[in-house]
Amino acid sequence: MTFANYPSLTGRVVFVTGGASGIGAELVRAFTLNGAKVAFVDIQAEAGAALADELREAPHRPLFLQADLVDIDALRASIAETRHALGPVAVLINNAANDERHVLDDVTPDYWDRMMNVNLRHQFFAAQAVRPHMKELGYGSIVNLSSISWMVGAAGMVAYTTAKSAIVGLTKSLGREFGPDNIRVNAIAPGAVVTDKQLRLWYTPEQADEMVGRQAIKRRLLPRDIARTALFLAADDSEMITKQYIVVDGGLR
Repeated sequence: MTFANYPSLTGRVVFVTGGASGIGAELVRAFTLNGAKVAFVDIQAEAGAALADELREAPHRPLFLQADLVDIDALRASIAETRHALGPVAVLINNAANDERHVLDDVTPDYWDRMMNVNLRHQFFAAQAVRPHMKELGYGSIVNLSSISWMVGAAGMVAYTTAKSAIVGLTKSLGREFGPDNIRVNAIAPGAVVTDKQLRLWYTPEQADEMVGRQAIKRRLLPRDIARTALFLAADDSEMITKQYIVVDGGLR
């Protein structure tokens, strides 16, 4: 298969959260190989450095910045450092999340707050921080990562599904707020994406195959499928799409 390249993304500054592994790493690869100037932030120092090194021969080697996104000051500092090193951010990909499973009766107020912080809060504050950059440029695209988990009412992860449902509301409200400045805000709701982490923690290979059997399209949903959708939403090709969410699940839902 041959996939699209987006000339409008060439040379644009893209900021990706949670970019060191899984879907995030594939997002970093996709934007970097499309010619964008990518900065990505993650708490995983070794994995982040390795990914930047992997892409060192690209037109623009990605910039890795280590930070814990629960720390909003550190997030803001990373965005400021990106501007200093690469220029104003034109594209924000709010990817970072933790789909940790949990028993409902064991959830404490502190645990609930932590899950909101790692899955939802940073998305708002990242969008707030890049808005002046995009206003200066006269355009911008923000892509928030949601999930189909809240649509199906997935069990064993109620804090996660709550946060992921809230991202759709956040997307629609920010799209309305930012629209007059020609800043678009959309979301992607992935289905059962098979990553190394999922296979290590949550799925056996047999369970991953069973999920494929429930999809309309009978192959594993991979991080690259999410990255290709993000490229489209970030590029000028989607310039009149905002306040929307796109489900990418192979027809699982």
